Parts: sequence; structure tokens; C-alpha cells
Amino acid sequence: MNNTRSASSSVSSATPDQLDNHRQSSCGEFSRLEKRMGPRNMTFHSKSMPRGSMFLDQEAFRSSHDKRYDLFRTMSGKLERQISNLRGKPIDSSLQEDKEITESLTADRFFDALQGPELETLKEKEKIVLPEDKTWPFLLRFPITSYGMCLGVSSQAIMWKTLATTNAERFLHLTQVVNHVLWWISLLLLLAVSITYLFKTIFFFQAVRREFKHPIRVNFFFAPLISVLFMALGIPHSITSHLPSMLWYFLMAPVLFLEMKIYGQWMSGGQRRLSKVANPTNHLAIVGNFAGALLGASMGLEEGPMFFFAVGLAYYLVLFVTLYQRLPTNETLPKELHPVFFLFMAAPAVASMAWTELYGSFDLGSRLAYFISLFLYLSLVVRINFFRGFKFSLAWWAYTFPMTSVATATIKYSGEVTGVATQVLAVVMSGAATLMVIGVLVLTVVHAFVKCDLFPNDVAIAISAEQPKHKKWLKQIKNGSFGNSMRCLKVSDQEDIQIDVEAPPLLNAECHTV
Repeated sequence: MNNTRSASSSVSSATPDQLDNHRQSSCGEFSRLEKRMGPRNMTFHSKSMPRGSMFLDQEAFRSSHDKRYDLFRTMSGKLERQISNLRGKPIDSSLQEDKEITESLTADRFFDALQGPELETLKEKEKIVLPEDKTWPFLLRFPITSYGMCLGVSSQAIMWKTLATTNAERFLHLTQVVNHVLWWISLLLLLAVSITYLFKTIFFFQAVRREFKHPIRVNFFFAPLISVLFMALGIPHSITSHLPSMLWYFLMAPVLFLEMKIYGQWMSGGQRRLSKVANPTNHLAIVGNFAGALLGASMGLEEGPMFFFAVGLAYYLVLFVTLYQRLPTNETLPKELHPVFFLFMAAPAVASMAWTELYGSFDLGSRLAYFISLFLYLSLVVRINFFRGFKFSLAWWAYTFPMTSVATATIKYSGEVTGVATQVLAVVMSGAATLMVIGVLVLTVVHAFVKCDLFPNDVAIAISAEQPKHKKWLKQIKNGSFGNSMRCLKVSDQEDIQIDVEAPPLLNAECHTV
């Protein structure tokens, strides 16, 4: 403080003559420096500096932004490259290459990089194109499998409506209040999931494309359509008792187009043939036929519902046999059981109710389908110990929808075959389905809002489009695709104990021994 005061006092006491002499000496030194180094052209640039904490440094923000997310953004294509070129700063070439590779992502690549019954776990030594140590944006972590929640709750609305309107269950003295509440909850849940996934489609369309190319996830694109069909089937009588028949055509048109796409791939014999991608989740592509037939028959239609029932029956038989064969080419079915195995009984349960609506009674065809679903239900329930040890995920909603479908079919059966045994069976199975939905719903809320781990990073859509190089070589050597045209370097000792092969495969060369 004393030095500062002394310096300020000396400056204030300086006379104007002394200041002029100081300026002249400084100018003289500058002129001598200019003569020694020559004249220099100096250019001064002005840059506005933001004031206040409300302004952000845009350059720092751009540098901290992870460009790997741009691979999945909707506007990260041609328009972004044009804008970047106009600014004189072209985008990273690696992102362009990755985006081009994404266009040709094959089903075999998913099988090579992922494992598990739903191909959701990354294999060892595999890498993803998004950061592993960061939490991704929520929309990237929101999968199409979230529609499983809508299937579970909407099927409950149908079951409680059937309980309240079946004569055999009148002793329960139920009203349609529960059906009314569940239907509105299903509607709100369906709207919430649909709006969220719509935003994902708008902002991260490339991620949605990868989910559609995923050999297992593609089946869940039937889930929103089936959920809407269930909403139409479970609508309370207080809202409407008769739906227009044109609604059925409007709802089944996208189901038909999607089935033509998926079923065509099953038959084509390519990478997405049924023997290659067969998985219990394929039943979602079958259930839509029977749900549509059930809704159409309840509206008084005949030919259209029968058409979808025939298509669903044909492909269900093929899928059922394929899954039970467990072909060597099928790598998606694990030895242990999993929640998605409950989807085995969903299709025959809905088929039995559809046949009942088509022909007006729970006759032989309905009973055959119902007994198949009942046997599959019992064969899975008695092995409940095999379902322990699984970490909770959205896949647990696969328990709810099939169990509720079998319970609803049992209520229909008790109405046709009246007796104490059938009534008790209907009540027990309905109670078990309700408890399962409540339990899974509570766990979903806990993991979503308390533990905040319901939506982890979705590595299934972030796999690299190309295999690691070492895996390419191993796969080619294993398949014998190179044959005798491989170039290799064999290094052996005198006793010929060890032989090392250390060279990438090249064509049209011979092997040399050193």
C-alpha cells in the first residue's frame, strides 16, 4: 500500500515538461527500433466482449460439445455440411464416414456385437460410437421397448371389462369403474410414450432407424399399433358401446404394411430370415393379427378379420416350430429363461378370443387355442426359479401382457363352461395378472424416479458399423474364406515347438517359412 501511494504521488507531482520529455524519448526509441527491423504493417482487430454472466462463450461451447452425438441427429446430414462449409469450417470427416456406414448396418453386425435374449448387451472387445463414460441425452436412451408398458396396462383394461360383463363372474359384484380408470390411465400412458418417441424421431431419426434395423427391436414397432387396438377393445361402455367400422380399416392398414415388410424379410432367405432372427419377441408381429381380428369381429365385420386371423395362424405355426427347433444359426435364445418367453402364450390366448368373436361361441377352435396358451402358461410358471437373478428392466413388462391375455381368455372360457373350477381358475389367474402388473409398475416407478436407472445408455443402437480388425481376420480364418490364397509368415524354432502367425490376410500370395 505504501509503494502504491508513493508511485501515485510521484506521478501527480511530475511537471508537464517532464511528461513531454518522456514521450519524446519513447518515440525516439520506437523510431530507432523501426529503422533496425524495417517498417511493419500492423493490423488491429476489434472483438466485442459480452458483459454479464448471462452471455456464454460460443466457441467454448462448440469445443466442449461432443460431435459423436451428431451421428444420430436428424439435421446432421447434408444441411449441416453445407452450413459448415459456408462458415469455412468443414465437419469432421470421420463423422461423415460413420454416417455413410450407418446406412448399410446389417443384421449380422448386431449379432456379432451384441448378446442376450434381446441383443441388448455389448460383447467384450466391442466398441460403441458414443461416449461410454457419459450419460447420453434422454431421447437417445428412450427405447421402442417402452411401449411394453402400454401393452400391459391396456390389456388390464380389457380384462377388467370382461370380468364386469361376464355372467359367470357376476358373483364378484364388479362394476366397470376399474375398467374406466384403467382405460384413462392407458390413454395417458400411451400419449406420453408416443409423444416422447415422436420427439426422438424428430431430433434423433438416425437412432430410430438403427432400432428399426435391429433384428429384435423391429418387432416392438408393432407394440404401439397393438396398444391402440387394445384401447379400442377395452373402451368403457359409458364412453361408447359401438365403434365405427371405418376405424378398424384405419387401424389395420399400418399393421398390414408393417407385416408385409417383416414377413417378407422372414421369407427372403437373407440376413433377416426367420431361422436367423427367431426370438420370442417375434410373437409381437403375430399378436397384431389376432387382436385386429378380435376387434373387427366385435364390430360385426367378417371377411377382413378372417383374413388377418388366417395370416396370423399360418405364421404363428411357423414361428412356434422355428423357436422350438433352436436352430444352430439362431444365436438369440439363451439357455436360461427370460421374461420375453412369456410371449409364447400371448398369441394363442388372443387367437382363442378372436375365434370366439368370429363364430359367436367358445367352440372347438377357441378351446384348442386356449388350451395351448394355458399349457404354456403352466409350463412357465412352475419354473419360476429360473427367472431369478435378472436385473429389472423394461423387459419385465413382457410378463404382464401375456398373463393378462390368458386370464381374459380364461374368463371367456368360464362363461362357456360354467362351474366352480372354471370360476376359481378365472379369479386366480386374473388376480395373478393384476398383482404382476402392480408389482412391475411399482418397480418401474422406483427405478424411474428414485434410482433413476430405468433408461440407461442404449448401447444396442450405438454399436460401431464395422467390426474390429482383429475380429475380421479371426472370422475370415474361421470361415476359411481365404483358403490357400492367404499370405502368412510362419516363424518356428529349431525344435518346431511353436509357430506364430503374425500378418494380415492378403490375397494371391504364398506362405513362407523362416
